[in-house]
Amino acid sequence: MIRVSAPRGWRVDAGPPVSGSSPPPREEPSEPGRRIGAGAEGGPEIAEPEETEPDARFTLANQRTFLAWNRTALALVAAGLAIVQLLKPFAGVPWGRHLIGIPLIVLGAGTAAESYREWMRTQTALRRSDPLPRSVLPLVLAATITLVAVLAAMVLLISVTR
Repeated sequence: MIRVSAPRGWRVDAGPPVSGSSPPPREEPSEPGRRIGAGAEGGPEIAEPEETEPDARFTLANQRTFLAWNRTALALVAAGLAIVQLLKPFAGVPWGRHLIGIPLIVLGAGTAAESYREWMRTQTALRRSDPLPRSVLPLVLAATITLVAVLAAMVLLISVTR
């Protein structure tokens, strides 16, 4: 069996050599699962990245990050529910509580769902010794919370002037 040189983390088996022929041309995979080399029947073979179990400290740190995002999501949902259900209605702005609380509830639900996806992507990167993926959660949280704060200020100003 011929071992074809591939980027770190990739294994490619070229299959049995054919007498009197040169080795198959080398292709560089640009993404996982790209076809490369020749299989046992002479057809293309799928190259998959090699995965190893990461250091337990990194796995546990990834889990702690996941749990922190979920605590944030739970706090957002609880804050949204408290605003909608417990806050007194704003004078002259009966829909003000909903305008402030519902985006927080939706953001909490989205954060919980995205945190799982982030956890899986990070765990896969750790197993493959790939660079860690960038997270969109900080940007989304900051932008949405800023928007809710601006909406809350507007609702308060409107209720004061009425």
